[in-house]
Amino acid sequence: MSKSQTIGRCLLGALFMGAGANHFWSASFYVAMMPPYLPWHPELVFLSGLAEFGLGALLLFKRWQAAAGWGIIALSLAVFPANVQMALHPELFQQFTPTGLWLRLPLQIVPIFWAYWYTRSGRSFQRQRDAA
Repeated sequence: MSKSQTIGRCLLGALFMGAGANHFWSASFYVAMMPPYLPWHPELVFLSGLAEFGLGALLLFKRWQAAAGWGIIALSLAVFPANVQMALHPELFQQFTPTGLWLRLPLQIVPIFWAYWYTRSGRSFQRQRDAA
């Protein structure tokens, strides 16, 4: 794995750890994002924060990068409805513009593709580099 790939993996892991920790520091913000059809809002915020932090931490270890990458992809898809909820109810998130809330939806694909990069083994990275 190249140095840039290692740095990217550590950066994504740190970003997810920070986002996960933020679920505990700013729990009310995340509870407000929850779609009304889901039960147990505080509990789901706690679990999603724990999952984000844990998956980010696992991504820091090369041995666990593939599992963490798949977990980050699954978690990113699972929390997408909360991001849609934000866009549909901008009055609850006045610190953001309504346009900004809508524009951030397609940006959610970035961590998904970034995490996918780490779902492949180190040998896959070597083969790709050798083929280039």
